[in-house]
Amino acid sequence: MKQLNRLPVIPKSHQITWWICRGLLFLWGGVMMFMGHTTEFLEAMFAIIFTHLWDMFQLFGGRSFITRAPYYLHTYLNLFICFGVVVGSTVNKFTTFEYIDLPEHFFAGFIGSVGGYELAVTIQAKQPKDKRISPALASLFALGFSVTIAVGWELYEFTMDRLYGLNLQRSMFFTEAGLVDTMVDMIFAAAGAVLGMFITAFRRNHVFEKRKAKKQMKSKNKS
Repeated sequence: MKQLNRLPVIPKSHQITWWICRGLLFLWGGVMMFMGHTTEFLEAMFAIIFTHLWDMFQLFGGRSFITRAPYYLHTYLNLFICFGVVVGSTVNKFTTFEYIDLPEHFFAGFIGSVGGYELAVTIQAKQPKDKRISPALASLFALGFSVTIAVGWELYEFTMDRLYGLNLQRSMFFTEAGLVDTMVDMIFAAAGAVLGMFITAFRRNHVFEKRKAKKQMKSKNKS
C-alpha cells in the first residue's frame, strides 16, 4: 500500500486527453471495420492497447523504473498515436496528400527526445547527487536517443522495401525520390528532437520558472 501512495496524481486534463484519444481510435476502428478494412480495424485496436502503456507499467507497483516516467510523456505518446492512426492513416488511405508523415516524424522526434531525457534522469535517480549526470549530458543523451530511433525507423523502411517489395521510401522510382524522402524524414525528426531536448531540459531545470520569477520581481521593483 505504501508503494501505491507514491504514484503521482494525474491531472484531470491529462486523463480526459487520454480517453478522448482512445475514443477517437475506437470510433475510427469501428468505421474501418464497417467499411471492410480489417487491417485498419486491428491497427486501431492495437493502438488503443498501447495508449494504456503508462497504466500497465503502474501494475509493477513502483518496482520498475519506468513507472517513474512522468504522465505528460504518456500524454504526448497518446496524442502521437491518435494523430498517426486516425489522421495519418485516413489521409494516406483516402487522399493523395503526400506530406502527412512530416508532422508525424517531427512529433516522433520530439517525443523520443523528451522520453530520452526523462529516461536518463530516471535511471540516475537513485545515484548520489555528485554522481548524477549533468543536464548537458542528459540533453545529449536525449538527442542521441531520439535520432537513433529515427535512424532505426528508416532502416526498418529500407528492410521492408527490400524484403517485401514495398515502397515506403519511394525507392522504386529511378530518381532521387527515395533519398529525398529519407533525408527529409530524418531532418524533421531531428528538428523535433532538438526542440524536445531544449524544452525538457529547461523544464527539468526550472528555467521557465526562474525567468517568470525574475519578471515578477522586476515588475514589483518598478511598482
